[in-house]
Amino acid sequence: MINFRKIKQLKSRYGVKCGSAFLALFLTGCGDNVNLAQLCQDNEEICNEFGQDSWCKSQRIDVALNRIKVKNDNLDTGKYNLLIAYEGYIKCMSLASQIQHIKLKEKTTLRKNNLLKAKANLSLLSEQSANSKHPHLLYYYWSRESNKLALEEFLALEGSAILENSTAQYHLATYYIKRNTKKTLGLLYRALELHPPGTNLSPEVLQTLATIFTQKKQYKQAYIWLRTYQLLLDKPDDMIETNLNGYQQAKKLDADFLDKVASTTLAKIEAGKFTSPNY
Repeated sequence: MINFRKIKQLKSRYGVKCGSAFLALFLTGCGDNVNLAQLCQDNEEICNEFGQDSWCKSQRIDVALNRIKVKNDNLDTGKYNLLIAYEGYIKCMSLASQIQHIKLKEKTTLRKNNLLKAKANLSLLSEQSANSKHPHLLYYYWSRESNKLALEEFLALEGSAILENSTAQYHLATYYIKRNTKKTLGLLYRALELHPPGTNLSPEVLQTLATIFTQKKQYKQAYIWLRTYQLLLDKPDDMIETNLNGYQQAKKLDADFLDKVASTTLAKIEAGKFTSPNY
């Protein structure tokens, strides 16, 4: 399934203003600021990194645009985003490559080759960025490779201006979640306060809030954050809806009112107007 919120983020990252033709992976140009077809004409080796396939299209676009950004800017934040983009593509293609085509066996081979190439490129980029002291990459090496030195260096930056961004605050929250629930809540709320308008909101922040309040048996808050997460998705998740209905029936919650609270909350977050509540 195409993640249109992700597509929106990728377009905004390049100032692109265009419609559904964007999904064709740069086959047509559009917009006044950046012509996507031109991007690929200038970066053919990047846009042709993977053999064309109908699966994992948005993830492939994500990798391509992040590779172009790294090529142009060569910033550590871009390298971190590219690592995450590769991981997203690998996760998607790992499933797609298991589909066996009886008549089109070359499709299965193509997907397996794409998967192997993505894993190799991820590994190479990870090695090339290993000496970085950027907090996003320090967190990456701790969370993916259990690098304790990277964790120490990341935690040493706590309280500094360099961590005053939504991504870093969420990263800190994932460290404290098993150590200090109250501090974790503060970090998650701060991550939402610092969310830049017009960019893709990390669903993990909302999921984590819902989980914490469920564990605390504060079901109104759990419902609000789970509903906010559901609203963020491109397509409603049936399991999440079942859980929401379960909360509402078991705790006799005013679902209509809480749904409005969730909708308003999401709108404030995406507009950059969210403020941390008391907790």
